[in-house]
Order: sequence, then structure tokens, then C-alpha cells
Amino acid sequence: MLLFICFPGWADEPIKPIPLKVDYDKAKAELGKMLFLDPQISSDNSISCHSCHDFDHGGADPRPVSIGVHGAKGNANAPAVYNAYFNFRQFWNGRAKDLKDQANGPIHNPVEMDMIPSDIEKYLEQNGYYNQAFRTIYNHPPTYDDMLDAIAEFEKALFTPNCKFDRYLRKEISLSASEAKGYRLFKTLGCITCHNGINIGGNSFQKFGLIIPYRWSAKFPDRYDITHDAKDKNVYKVPTLRNITLTAPYFHDGSVATLKEALQKMAYHNLGFELSEEEIVAIETFLKTLTGERPAIIDGAP
Repeated sequence: MLLFICFPGWADEPIKPIPLKVDYDKAKAELGKMLFLDPQISSDNSISCHSCHDFDHGGADPRPVSIGVHGAKGNANAPAVYNAYFNFRQFWNGRAKDLKDQANGPIHNPVEMDMIPSDIEKYLEQNGYYNQAFRTIYNHPPTYDDMLDAIAEFEKALFTPNCKFDRYLRKEISLSASEAKGYRLFKTLGCITCHNGINIGGNSFQKFGLIIPYRWSAKFPDRYDITHDAKDKNVYKVPTLRNITLTAPYFHDGSVATLKEALQKMAYHNLGFELSEEEIVAIETFLKTLTGERPAIIDGAP
């Protein structure tokens, strides 16, 4: 359940602040944190969830594509897990309906963690800490489904409130002139059409190359993989812009190293025009206000 505090002043804004509090089960979340960090739930004991969702990089992967068990390469840049609870679907192509469904995917994937539920359950039952924790929290021996539930509860706690822009929306502070200019441009030029709501994205599917087609050099998991409808080629879930300065590289293939280049490409291919240097600087200045507080649960806060 989300707890919102209403502030007059942002009710009509296309962007809403991250809630100051998200209710989650703390015992489950702490167990999920240990599982999230545990590489022994991969087939070669080398890959944890954290391997591809780094806490120091906004919960995203600083590599273009992730590296799984036995050095296998993935085919997409790992999306940020911070604030993923606010996304309407999970994964770039939206194939998972929620965090629990998403956690299940990489564990089975042969180029990610390459595990099967029975092997994980055996490991959890043989581990003294996990065995007792699951029995205490879930009232029965460890199960694969409960492991997914605990990981999802931890990810629910990975919200990043109180970025400068959220505080501005709540009328606590003012933006600088350059930040305010960047936000005006962000709205008037059309970026806000796709990047809006609580997560400033994460709430719709959109085509990359809507106005001017963009040719990719490889195949990536788009909506076409799910629907097999030609109109869904190069259609992806819009990524969140929260903590965007921490989550480079950008795009689903991790091909863009800088925000400046990302802005240039998005404006050209999805809005149909080129941004001036002045516009890029202003919008980038605004985007820097979207970095929130590090999730409290990571460093042990309740």
C-alpha cells in the first residue's frame, strides 16, 4: 500500500513525488535482501541479483549488457531495480506483471543464473539461517515461491524519495533558474508525453524511432517478442528517469554512454528534431534533480 501526503501545488503536475513511505513487511524484506545478495542461487555460485542491479549505480548495471553464469552475455541492459515497484510492468518488453514475476525470470535464464526451483529449495533448506528464517516468517520450510516473494518484498523497499525535484513539487524548495528552464523544456518539447507519473516513466509502452526510424545492429527483447504483432517491433516499456545520472549506460542495449547523447537521440528519433546545445544543457540540469535518497534498507535502516 502506498501512503501519499497531498500537497497543494503538485496536483496538476504531470510528475508526482515518490511517496515518503511505502509499507512493506520488514522481516520478509530483510530476508529478501540476503537472497538478493547471495550468489549461491546461481548454478556456478558466481551471480547474484546484485551482480546486475548494483546499489551504487541506481540499481542498474553499469555494463552495456549483463554477464551471467560461466561468463555468458545477456542481450539487454539490466533496467534499474530502484523504484521498480512503481512500474506498471517489468522488463523492457513488459513480460512480467510484477516484481515477483520478474524475479523468477533471471533465475531460470541459462545466460543469467541458470537454476531450477528444486536445487534452490535444497540449498535453502540445508542453509541453517535460511531454513530457520523461512520457518519463522512463512511458517513452513523454504519454498521457491516464498523465496521469490521475499526478494520482491525487498525490491519493494528500494524506493528513493526526496530528490530535489520531489521537494520542489511539495513546495519545500525552489529550483534554480537553469533547473526550472530544463523542466519547462522537458514539458514543452514533448519529453513529458512518455516520461510522467510517479516514476517519470515505467507506465507505458512506446516505440523507439516513432518519428524517424532507428536501426539497431542486433535483436533485443521488444513487445513483438510477446505479441508477434508487427506494430510492436522496437516497442519497449518507457524507462524511469529517476536517478538517471546513476544508471548509465542508456537504452535497452546499453549503447549510449552519456545523457547528452541519449537526449540527442531521443529528441531526433522520437520527437523529430535536433536539440540545441543550450536545450541539452538545460534538460540535463533538470534531470540531475531526479536523484533521490539511497534506499534506507540497503544500509540497514528500518
